[in-house]
Amino acid sequence: MSGVQVIAVAADEAGLRLDRWFRQHYPELGHGRLEKLLRTGQVRVDGARAKAGLRLEAGQQVRVPPLPPAAAAAPPRRRPVSDSDAAALRAAVLHQDDAVLAIDKPAGLAVQGGTGTGRHLDAILDALRLGARERPRLVHRLDKDTSGVLLLGRTRAAAAALTQAFRDRQTRKIYWAIVAGVPQPRRGRLAAPLRKGGGRGRERVHVDAEAGQAAVTDFAVVEAVGRQAAWLELRPLTGRTHQLRAHCAELGTPILGDGKYGGADAYLSGMPLARQLHLHARAITIAHPDGGALTVEAPLPRHFLQTMSALGIDRSQYEDPFADLDEDAAGTTAGRRRRGRAQKREKTS
Repeated sequence: MSGVQVIAVAADEAGLRLDRWFRQHYPELGHGRLEKLLRTGQVRVDGARAKAGLRLEAGQQVRVPPLPPAAAAAPPRRRPVSDSDAAALRAAVLHQDDAVLAIDKPAGLAVQGGTGTGRHLDAILDALRLGARERPRLVHRLDKDTSGVLLLGRTRAAAAALTQAFRDRQTRKIYWAIVAGVPQPRRGRLAAPLRKGGGRGRERVHVDAEAGQAAVTDFAVVEAVGRQAAWLELRPLTGRTHQLRAHCAELGTPILGDGKYGGADAYLSGMPLARQLHLHARAITIAHPDGGALTVEAPLPRHFLQTMSALGIDRSQYEDPFADLDEDAAGTTAGRRRRGRAQKREKTS
């Protein structure tokens, strides 16, 4: 391509990251080349310098500098999805409508590719077209070793709306975790800013009150196993990388199996428990692109259930540890009564 172009962002492209916008319009342009163009200010949005992760808005003007011919770097070919991967992915569908798909992502499957990651969800999403013309689009992420609800937009417009809902925090995300030890207090809000570090290929975050990004998590004990372990419900109010893992470690109760953040303390000695991460995206409620709200819940994975059984945790006795707060937010008398009972239990425990 010769000469500078200025291209307006289309309405159905609102919410796309700048790098993904380029990937769709100029698949021949490699990520490294794009990063160089961004660093040198040759790519601009509305006349200003921009970063690859910038979320675009409809009508914004993207300056595209002269690019090398497409033959210089052909777009990568997607490998065909194997029959076994396709069947497993379709069996994991929790919800399907014209705009949204929700799947139960298994632990161990990365959402996107990266250094040393050959197999990932983004590479096999063609298996989830399910009769649609468009390939479904990722709108958020879960860690490779975290299981549970993952949402996808079935059209570009739906993906943009879901992405906007996540950015505007029009969601309620519920995670379940089993941790080593019991946090004190048993319910609270942890506001501990997080900063990325660890170097390329060794993604890790650290609590950093001065340079970190705001990260807030509500936590509550659903059931404690003496002082040895606890079943927690976690509600992240922000969506930082590894937020729940870092916050649980900050509480002094690392998630079972999370040696990255908890070291040896993330394992219970003398018990034959799975050494997998015990963190599960249990449920999500989000504004639906077509109006109203969508709630999706994912069943617990096998290793989580086995650990609960080994620890003597009866999940059939589950009671929402935040029920009083939810009801108080709606101004109900029942919520105030329930909060009083909860406070009394906390004082006696």
